[in-house]
Amino acid sequence: MAIAATASRSNSLTGWRLRPRSTSEYLFVVPAVLFVGFTVLYPLAYNIVQSFQDVGIAQIVSGNAKFVGLENYADQLGRAEFWDSFGISLIYTGGTVALTFVAGLGLALFFHREFPGRDVMRALLLLAWVLPTVVSANVWRWLLDGSYGLVNSVLSGLGLLDGEVFWLGRPGTAMAAVTLASAWSFAPFAMVLLLAGLQGISGTLYEAARIDGAGAWGQFRRITLPLLRPVSLTTVLLCFISTFKTFDTVFLMTQGGPGGATEVLPVYAYKLAFTFYKFDVAAVATTMLLVVPILLSVLYFRSLRKEELS
Repeated sequence: MAIAATASRSNSLTGWRLRPRSTSEYLFVVPAVLFVGFTVLYPLAYNIVQSFQDVGIAQIVSGNAKFVGLENYADQLGRAEFWDSFGISLIYTGGTVALTFVAGLGLALFFHREFPGRDVMRALLLLAWVLPTVVSANVWRWLLDGSYGLVNSVLSGLGLLDGEVFWLGRPGTAMAAVTLASAWSFAPFAMVLLLAGLQGISGTLYEAARIDGAGAWGQFRRITLPLLRPVSLTTVLLCFISTFKTFDTVFLMTQGGPGGATEVLPVYAYKLAFTFYKFDVAAVATTMLLVVPILLSVLYFRSLRKEELS
């Protein structure tokens, strides 16, 4: 009887799983599909198509764009301005990701411990992540203002600064400023991911390590870092993708200046499109913003697959 009941239950579950879905059930996902299609897929496809056409103001108005093949790509890939912006984007992204990961890991280790008010402090830190970019960028611009910024006031009060320093008006300090501002915004996001990874590590491993005489640094190096590696790679990849396409923070703080020192690829594409009205070559620059993260994602998933097979 038990075997028959089990078989009957298995057949009923199989029948439930294989039951064909009605048309009405698919209607529930239609709004989400339409939203993604009109806001993500259509602009993406239109941008890629535009990168293979000769598109200016006249073509935008008339809707008649001539197909030019790879001429736009050859034009941009042969320009020093494009590669300068690409290099600046890599420097900005690399610095931001490094600062974000270090700050996020430090915060995750800090909040992994039990102490009064931990949840409240963690929630307050998330405000830096959910805060609108226009607000956070303007706050940082005010902090670093050379005439009435808080940073200058504090450093002058401590006797570490003599006179006004326009942090956003110097190439080196401007890049450091936008990097710091972006890392400040992304660090809570990295903290959440890394904290979830830390909570997934069994405490018995640390107890065994302490019994064997391992100190705090030994536990961190031999247990925490290796077991946190998958989450760390995911965090770095997501932060890289988010930072590499960042436009608003850099544009609001420096508009790509001074002298193009912070002209990352999104700002470069924006100026091509809305200052010089070269929509075709601007589409090439924005397409590169898609290609680089895709390549990194492919490498990331291939490395994960090799680890699973090994």
